[in-house]
Amino acid sequence: MPAQDTFLNSAAPFKGWKAREGDQLFSSGGQPGDFTAGRAAAGDLPDVARMVKRVCKASNGAQARLKQRGISENEDASENFAGDARLRSPAGVLSERRGSYPFIDFRLLNNTTYSGEIGTKKKVKRLLSFQRYFHASRLLRGIVPQASLHLLDEDYLGQARHMLSKVGMWNFDIFLFDRLTNGNSLVTLLCHLFNSHGLIHHFHLDMVKLHQFLVLVQEDYHSQNPYHNAVHAADVTQAMHCYLKEPKLASVLTPMDIMLGLLAAAAHDVDHPGVNQPFLIKTKHHLASLYQNVSVLENHHWRSTIGMLRESRLLAHLPKEVTQDIEQQLGALILATDINRQNEFLSRLKAHLHNHDLRLEDSEHKHFMLQIALKCADICNPCRIWDMSKQWSERVCEEFYRQGDLERTFELEISPLCNQQKDTIPSIQIGFMTYIVEPLFEEWAHFTGDSPLSENMLCHLRKNKAKWRGLLHKQHSKSSDHSGQMTDTDGNPSQTSKEGEVP
Repeated sequence: MPAQDTFLNSAAPFKGWKAREGDQLFSSGGQPGDFTAGRAAAGDLPDVARMVKRVCKASNGAQARLKQRGISENEDASENFAGDARLRSPAGVLSERRGSYPFIDFRLLNNTTYSGEIGTKKKVKRLLSFQRYFHASRLLRGIVPQASLHLLDEDYLGQARHMLSKVGMWNFDIFLFDRLTNGNSLVTLLCHLFNSHGLIHHFHLDMVKLHQFLVLVQEDYHSQNPYHNAVHAADVTQAMHCYLKEPKLASVLTPMDIMLGLLAAAAHDVDHPGVNQPFLIKTKHHLASLYQNVSVLENHHWRSTIGMLRESRLLAHLPKEVTQDIEQQLGALILATDINRQNEFLSRLKAHLHNHDLRLEDSEHKHFMLQIALKCADICNPCRIWDMSKQWSERVCEEFYRQGDLERTFELEISPLCNQQKDTIPSIQIGFMTYIVEPLFEEWAHFTGDSPLSENMLCHLRKNKAKWRGLLHKQHSKSSDHSGQMTDTDGNPSQTSKEGEVP
């Protein structure tokens, strides 16, 4: 369908390891005497939070003493980064260094937009190295993040704990939770989910390293983005948690599957610049050159996540082959969120369901359904209750409009859905629901056997679409006297026509 293809091309912004005996909770750096693995796994989250705070406080003190002595080891480490743009593991998997912030130097736009390529690969590499030298890893420079732990703020302990007890409910209000956690919804939520799923105990994770990793992820989301920020990541993670509990899927999931799903959800948009892939390509951004214009943002999110995992050494105590497999599977999950691959995944899902050949006992099929679950979680906003769905819709459109304003300022062609004068929120949302959300969630409901959650989501989706249509009709009524152009019920522009004529 041409209309569907048009919308897909313009909708890019939406977008069995077992623990070994004898392993300690603290694989390195931590002191077993501080608290034991059993206590960390069995204790309540506030107890874990207080214990981690004490360890972090001691770590901060040690870092301050090291700085006073003027040690230079970390300086040597940061110098190693300046010469290369990426890190390579022994297995050869590339990762982007933390703090790679896809900065867009608008001073270059007028000079490069119409003058061909920015330059050679050598120049791109130099740009990456220069930029990342100033955003080099804080941990490698010996700087421990100064943000307080905020697993559960003492002033809001009761309310936040009450919300976490209902984190599996579809009406979970992530905006309220973010306020109760003082803007630390992603860190708090992930710590709770890792604890409640038993992942900390199963993988013998160091709680300090886990917290450091989650802080790195949360801080690498850009809070100035109206939509692609840490709250969106927390919302997707909460939705992924709900999908992982669906009986048909939950019965075959291993702890590794659950950890992969939660990590991918939390980091799937990390370091998002607030503009889409076509914008990066037409402005000759270095990330577009690095990834050859293919899944540019998704590749960046994945490689940045790998960089943070290695930097925090969260999984350093696991066998080498396990960590390599985790990195690869995280990449497959995050790359699946590319909206340009929507038809690819939807067609494959339809074929499996039509042929009744989906075998979740097969690791490949199970991983495919994890990809589908993450894709659903990433675009589930229209399936939320109206108040939350409307807020997300306004946020994503505000981000679109900001991109359109930038393109207008620098005399670039305004991207589809980014022109505030022509693309209204109701029309954008109706098109998004019709061509992207509905087809995917109808097949997801087919897979789950019309579970209560799937029926609830589809019910909200239909109600929300009807409300947007009502708002669109009101807008059209106000403007119909001043323009001959109409918008149909699916948000597509069409010209008024006489009876019997084909629009």
